[in-house]
Amino acid sequence: MDVKSATKAIRNGETAPIYVLYGTEKYQIQQFTEMLKEQVIEEEHRDFAIIPYDLTETPVEVVIEEAETVPFLVPRKLIIVRDANLFTAGKDSKIEHQVDRLLTYMDNPADYSTIVFLAQGDKLDERKKLVKAVKKQAVVLAFAPLSGEELLNWIVKLAKQRDVTFEAGAADTLVSYAGTGLQTLSAEVDKLCLFAGNGGTIHRADIESLVARSTEQNVFALVEELANLRLEKALGLFYELLKQREEPIKIAALIARQFRIMIQVKELGQQSYSQQQIASQLGLHPYAVKIAGEQARKFQPERLRNILSHLSELDYQMKTGAVDKVLGLELFLLRLGA
Repeated sequence: MDVKSATKAIRNGETAPIYVLYGTEKYQIQQFTEMLKEQVIEEEHRDFAIIPYDLTETPVEVVIEEAETVPFLVPRKLIIVRDANLFTAGKDSKIEHQVDRLLTYMDNPADYSTIVFLAQGDKLDERKKLVKAVKKQAVVLAFAPLSGEELLNWIVKLAKQRDVTFEAGAADTLVSYAGTGLQTLSAEVDKLCLFAGNGGTIHRADIESLVARSTEQNVFALVEELANLRLEKALGLFYELLKQREEPIKIAALIARQFRIMIQVKELGQQSYSQQQIASQLGLHPYAVKIAGEQARKFQPERLRNILSHLSELDYQMKTGAVDKVLGLELFLLRLGA
């Protein structure tokens, strides 16, 4: 079952006894958990019916005892359990867990309790007997990063829920300013919706005025300008970073990182890797892979390797004092854009 199907089932009153949530998108996991609270437990019962546990402090058998105990003053219970490597690979917890108690409980779960395990890892340890069991007897949901198109649709949908629309290309602009973190994007959409007002439209100019770029996003935009040979804009971004008191060595390192990603995306793409596979391989968001791929197409592989080589030499010169840090990076950008 996927997240969309599980959400639909819950809204239709079909709640599973056990959920295991894992993945890189912590914001989506949090949102799904909040939705469960709202759908499963009535508001007036939440103080008594929602019970949190942390398996770094509590054995899993205590959680099972709680699930088996008949609710007091409320019709049902929702037990939220923060997991300590019970389902994932990693260092063993200091707490001894009687996993067999959970395995036995899954065969005959209480109909008045729902347990939600929030797994800490980005993937489950398929070698574990418990993981094999929950995949058969519980609802296991993976929360992976949204693809580039899904991310833009998510942003547009978030605004639409507030009766606000994005003009064409504005959602892309928001990602280029705020990055791909869903929590940050959600906060920025809230702010932009308040600015636009009910029935309003969010324009690119609004985003440029109201959303502050992080250092990483500024460097990302700087490389984009260089890739399109817009040297004046690239230098403008560089000077803006200096005004923000960013260290030139750090700026150079971030530029080098982006060019390294471009090389990796280009090479993996030539090996017929999909965007999602490249993102997984490099540990990047699919949207970042999409943009890096578009940037990489504007450079020959040998050119990218030469740029990285020059950045490596510049890094050495800046760190040894052989060149003024600001001047050295400025000259590098001028040569690159020439």
